[in-house]
Amino acid sequence: KSVMKNVIPIVMAGVIGIYGLIVGVILAQAIAKPDLQRNNVYSIYSGMAHLCAGLCCGISGLVAGGCIGIVGDYGVRAVGYRASAITLFPTSQPEAEG
Repeated sequence: KSVMKNVIPIVMAGVIGIYGLIVGVILAQAIAKPDLQRNNVYSIYSGMAHLCAGLCCGISGLVAGGCIGIVGDYGVRAVGYRASAITLFPTSQPEAEG
Protein backbone atom coordinates (compact mmCIF):
# COMPACT_ATOMS: atom_id res chain seq x y z
CA LYS A 1 0.00 0.00 0.00
CA SER A 2 2.76 2.46 0.87
CA VAL A 3 4.66 1.54 -2.30
CA MET A 4 1.77 2.83 -4.41
CA LYS A 5 1.87 6.13 -2.53
CA ASN A 6 5.54 6.47 -3.44
CA VAL A 7 4.87 5.90 -7.16
CA ILE A 8 2.40 8.81 -7.50
CA PRO A 9 5.10 11.54 -7.96
CA ILE A 10 6.75 9.46 -10.69
CA VAL A 11 3.47 9.14 -12.57
CA MET A 12 2.78 12.86 -12.20
CA ALA A 13 6.23 13.73 -13.59
CA GLY A 14 5.55 11.42 -16.55
CA VAL A 15 2.25 13.18 -17.23
CA ILE A 16 4.00 16.55 -17.30
CA GLY A 17 6.60 15.18 -19.72
CA ILE A 18 3.93 13.81 -22.06
CA TYR A 19 2.11 17.15 -21.93
CA GLY A 20 5.28 18.96 -23.03
CA LEU A 21 5.74 16.48 -25.87
CA ILE A 22 2.16 17.04 -27.07
CA VAL A 23 2.62 20.83 -27.03
CA GLY A 24 5.86 20.45 -28.98
CA VAL A 25 4.16 18.36 -31.66
CA ILE A 26 1.29 20.85 -31.94
CA LEU A 27 3.73 23.74 -32.34
CA ALA A 28 5.79 21.83 -34.92
CA GLN A 29 2.65 21.12 -36.97
CA ALA A 30 1.86 24.85 -37.11
CA ILE A 31 5.10 25.73 -38.92
CA ALA A 32 4.46 26.25 -42.62
CA LYS A 33 6.93 25.16 -45.31
CA PRO A 34 8.39 27.72 -47.73
CA ASP A 35 6.94 27.80 -51.23
CA LEU A 36 8.82 26.83 -54.40
CA GLN A 37 10.27 30.34 -54.88
CA ARG A 38 11.83 30.07 -51.40
CA ASN A 39 9.55 32.73 -49.96
CA ASN A 40 9.14 32.10 -46.30
CA VAL A 41 5.53 32.27 -45.08
CA TYR A 42 6.51 31.75 -41.44
CA SER A 43 6.48 35.27 -40.01
CA ILE A 44 8.50 36.64 -37.12
CA TYR A 45 5.26 37.11 -35.22
CA SER A 46 4.43 33.40 -35.53
CA GLY A 47 7.98 32.48 -34.59
CA MET A 48 7.93 34.61 -31.46
CA ALA A 49 4.47 33.31 -30.53
CA HIS A 50 5.70 29.72 -30.85
CA LEU A 51 8.87 30.54 -28.91
CA CYS A 52 6.84 32.05 -26.07
CA ALA A 53 4.42 29.11 -26.05
CA GLY A 54 7.31 26.65 -25.91
CA LEU A 55 9.07 28.57 -23.15
CA CYS A 56 5.87 28.81 -21.09
CA CYS A 57 5.23 25.09 -21.44
CA GLY A 58 8.85 24.16 -20.74
CA ILE A 59 9.40 26.41 -17.76
CA SER A 60 6.06 25.49 -16.18
CA GLY A 61 6.90 21.81 -16.69
CA LEU A 62 10.31 22.34 -15.11
CA VAL A 63 8.86 24.10 -12.08
CA ALA A 64 6.05 21.58 -11.69
CA GLY A 65 8.55 18.74 -11.93
CA GLY A 66 10.68 20.34 -9.25
CA CYS A 67 7.66 20.74 -6.99
CA ILE A 68 6.62 17.14 -7.58
CA GLY A 69 10.16 16.04 -6.74
CA ILE A 70 10.21 18.00 -3.49
CA VAL A 71 6.75 16.85 -2.42
CA GLY A 72 7.52 13.28 -3.48
CA ASP A 73 10.74 13.29 -1.47
CA TYR A 74 8.97 14.48 1.66
CA GLY A 75 6.18 11.97 1.08
CA VAL A 76 8.58 9.06 0.75
CA ARG A 77 10.43 10.15 3.87
CA ALA A 78 7.17 10.48 5.81
CA VAL A 79 6.09 6.98 4.78
CA GLY A 80 9.53 5.67 5.75
CA TYR A 81 9.41 7.34 9.15
CA ARG A 82 5.92 6.03 9.77
CA ALA A 83 6.88 2.50 8.78
CA SER A 84 9.89 2.44 11.08
CA ALA A 85 10.15 3.00 14.78
CA ILE A 86 11.70 6.44 14.29
CA THR A 87 9.45 9.29 15.30
CA LEU A 88 9.89 12.89 14.30
CA PHE A 89 8.62 14.28 17.59
CA PRO A 90 9.29 11.90 20.46
CA THR A 91 6.97 12.30 23.39
CA SER A 92 8.32 12.05 26.89
CA GLN A 93 6.37 9.80 29.19
CA PRO A 94 6.19 10.92 32.82
CA GLU A 95 7.97 8.44 35.03
CA ALA A 96 5.81 6.60 37.50
CA GLU A 97 6.59 7.51 41.08
CA GLY A 98 6.15 5.04 43.83
